[in-house]
Amino acid sequence: MKSKIALLAVIAVAIGAFFFFDLGRFLSLDAFKAQQATLAGYVAENPWQSALAFFAAYVAVAALSLPGAALMTLLGGAIFGFSRGLVLVSFASAVGATLAFFSSRFLLRDWVQDKFGDRLKPINDGVAKDGPFYLFALRLVPLFPFFVVNLVMGLTTIKTWPFYWVSQLGMLAGTAVFVNAGTQLAQISSLKGIISPAILGSFALLGIFPIIAKKVLDWLKGRKVYARFASMKPKSFDRNVIVIGAGSAGLVTSYIAAAVKAKVTLIEKHKMGGDCLNTGCVPSKALIKTAKLLSHMKRAKEFGLTSASAEWNFADVMERVQRVITEVEPHDSIERYTGIGVDCVTGSARIVSPWAVEITAADGSKSTMTTKNIVIATGARPFVPPIPGLADIAYLTSDNVWNLRQLPKRLVVLGGGPIGSELTQCFARFGSQVSQVEMAPRILLREDPEVSELVTKSFKKDGVAVLTGHKAKQVVIENGEKTLICEHNGTDVRIPFDEILVAVGRTANVTGFGLEELGIPTRPNKTIETNEYLQTLFPNIFACGDVAGPFQFTHTAAHQAWYAAVNALFGRFKKFKADYRVIPWATFTDPEVARVGLSESEAKEKKIPHEVTVYSLDDLDRAIADSEAHGFVKVLTVPGKDTILGVTIVGDHGGDILVEYVTAMKYGIGMNKILGTIHTYPTLGEANKYAAGVWKRNHQPTKLLEWVAKFHAWERG
Repeated sequence: MKSKIALLAVIAVAIGAFFFFDLGRFLSLDAFKAQQATLAGYVAENPWQSALAFFAAYVAVAALSLPGAALMTLLGGAIFGFSRGLVLVSFASAVGATLAFFSSRFLLRDWVQDKFGDRLKPINDGVAKDGPFYLFALRLVPLFPFFVVNLVMGLTTIKTWPFYWVSQLGMLAGTAVFVNAGTQLAQISSLKGIISPAILGSFALLGIFPIIAKKVLDWLKGRKVYARFASMKPKSFDRNVIVIGAGSAGLVTSYIAAAVKAKVTLIEKHKMGGDCLNTGCVPSKALIKTAKLLSHMKRAKEFGLTSASAEWNFADVMERVQRVITEVEPHDSIERYTGIGVDCVTGSARIVSPWAVEITAADGSKSTMTTKNIVIATGARPFVPPIPGLADIAYLTSDNVWNLRQLPKRLVVLGGGPIGSELTQCFARFGSQVSQVEMAPRILLREDPEVSELVTKSFKKDGVAVLTGHKAKQVVIENGEKTLICEHNGTDVRIPFDEILVAVGRTANVTGFGLEELGIPTRPNKTIETNEYLQTLFPNIFACGDVAGPFQFTHTAAHQAWYAAVNALFGRFKKFKADYRVIPWATFTDPEVARVGLSESEAKEKKIPHEVTVYSLDDLDRAIADSEAHGFVKVLTVPGKDTILGVTIVGDHGGDILVEYVTAMKYGIGMNKILGTIHTYPTLGEANKYAAGVWKRNHQPTKLLEWVAKFHAWERG
């Protein structure tokens, strides 16, 4: 801090002295012309001293962002001639600009990034990737004053050395124009005299250069990437696009490609529909529905019934789940997609070159298909942690739990995230003695603490032993009984079980289909590394869905698929950056947890200014009528405005209620307009209107209402 204050003081004194002593009077065209002969004589007698003095003065003017740099560039040409003047001005301006850049960074960058880092992330990412090109364009086309560019770039993440050399190179053309004009200074009556239409046109043309340069560099980069496969590129292609994986991302990609009449092949080695249809969203929601029906029967008295019960068999429940999958299956079937023009192939795919995919059928036969583009949509699978002893037993995951036909008496669920929590509550409601083991201090850690608290309370009411702060250490079998050993507060805790369900997350499927051989990199979290257009290392190979991240939701996979399909087929004309600004999600526990945008915890952690509005569902008529009067709607808004930053809903059908806020955030609709929208009575959706009403009451014009009250009193006499 002391060094920053000292630097700030030096800069302030230097700038103050410049204006106090009116040093700017020496940096005028008339002043120079009056002393031109004297200066020329001094330079002739003292060439090196005069060059160093000029260099130092120019650096000081540029470093302190003082007015006069343009005139000094002219003087460089007038005093030293074109060649020497160009060298002196070019290096002095670059050094001075870098000193200004460094001062801005040293004094302000940490504060700016700390306060606005979240909002500056897209800029930082862009600068990290293409910063030199942005800077080059600004230097070539002086639409913004150079001193502003110096100071603003200092607040970004661009490194000092690239800033220096790009500045020197980018300013060279403009510097040459001004220095050359300086050699004809006797013919110039004002600085405007050098800015002719021809010169302005030249600057405009120079501005196109960075775009052309980027295109050329991208082409050269592509040539380098494709170099070892150049001989393998076919002259014609069998397909416009081949899609690997028929989950949500792959299906939507194929659908879009077929809709625009591209020739597309969809390869799936297992089942059409992927995890969502076969082992994820569809079966879990079917199971949740039956479990909730049983829970309502146990609550019969709340609904005015003396009692209610059902005769049921767990095997029948699981068969119903399979029937639901079968009923949904035609939506994702080979027949449907073949009907819309997709060539559906069953088999294992392997990318053997950037333009060829080898397909191995179930009978072992192989065929190879060439393609202009490839879209990888191979999804993800349950992550199984390396817990000693776990591999020695037949553990369950979200993939194989649907094979159960006998209800486990004692079930351990590893994981307190969405999947673990949904299945925890289901099995508890069917009658299993469930122990949910979570290493973190609370379940649903991505949500706000009060959300976790409400869901935990509901779980305990259903008989779940919620064991947070428990780290799974080992699975042992003693006397024929399986036991999970956990560490909790430094002490071992033993949990006997009949079945254990591993639900600690999912890992992307990135092996076994050629990525390693092609050298396509993955991120630390094991998803495929892509750019903002969903392109991998090879510009014609794309990835979307769970295998690409950053979200592992079915709806996000479908969202990404549009970008992958359009960029693959039409990217040479126009490419689109994947948009993740408004991504909703829901955890289908009871109560449901739904969110879009920031949570309150995230806003505090990122130091984003916000206001919190909470509407409790115990006030909502429909929730009371349904005996579901618990939970809340929490809305984060910009302080003093009705702009929505994020929404969390905890309550019955929270995922459905959330949709209005997703639309509002997507299209910039604020709380005032939600309040002014008619909502059907009595519905759970009215909660959104009432939440907007709470926000409005919190922002009512108190002073104005006081005057209104006086007006009404006056009218009454």
